[in-house]
Amino acid sequence: MNSRDLKILLQEVQSGTMSLDEGLERLRHLPFEDVGIALIDHHRALRQGIPEVILGESKTSSQIATIVGRMQEHGDNILVTRLDEVKGDSLARQYSAGTYDPLARTFSLVQSPLEDLGRGSVLVICAGTSDLPVAKEAANTARMFNNRVDELVDVGVAGIHRLLAHTELLREAAVIIVVAGMEGALPSVVGGLVEVPVIAVPTSIGYGASFNGIAALLGMLNSCAGGVTVVNIDNGFGAAFAATRINRKQS
Repeated sequence: MNSRDLKILLQEVQSGTMSLDEGLERLRHLPFEDVGIALIDHHRALRQGIPEVILGESKTSSQIATIVGRMQEHGDNILVTRLDEVKGDSLARQYSAGTYDPLARTFSLVQSPLEDLGRGSVLVICAGTSDLPVAKEAANTARMFNNRVDELVDVGVAGIHRLLAHTELLREAAVIIVVAGMEGALPSVVGGLVEVPVIAVPTSIGYGASFNGIAALLGMLNSCAGGVTVVNIDNGFGAAFAATRINRKQS
């Protein structure tokens, strides 16, 4: 339940179109619901503007399905991240209205229409095709968080002309997420071209001394371009959450 839903509920109780008992029943599971394997935070959308997101990693298919089922009953838009194909396919079979993206490893179930609640678009830039799983996680998350999202793929510094061919798209964005592995140079380049916040996401892609993304992380933390902020390695979700807070219109 978000703030808009709560306002509608209170207005219905006030006008008499909903009984007091029915209103209490609707609010019964706020602020959280104990389902045995988890305490589902139904109050999170009221506090943060975004419902609780389910981290699928290390949870069983049964545990995930239980949490999704209870959230579905509340009418929430549901996002599950870090799902392998076995869990993702199982969830998609149980909840056919949802969509599993095997590349991003996300499952999305839209129950309330997604709106554009941002001041502008969130642009997700991917340095190379190998970085796509993290970039797609960021893009899918940002869309589920009611952002308009554009994507730009395979424009790394090894062929910088590919990025420069899209300068108009760079200028139109309100927030830019840049996903890169190897030496992590792309966010610095983008940061030097635009006047909007840039969120850098290092990936664990790279050879030898990349150290599973640490080289890219350190490169991004030492960016010579101002206005570049860095999230953790492979954290497309965290980048999208930060971008949403930057982009969200004040209510």
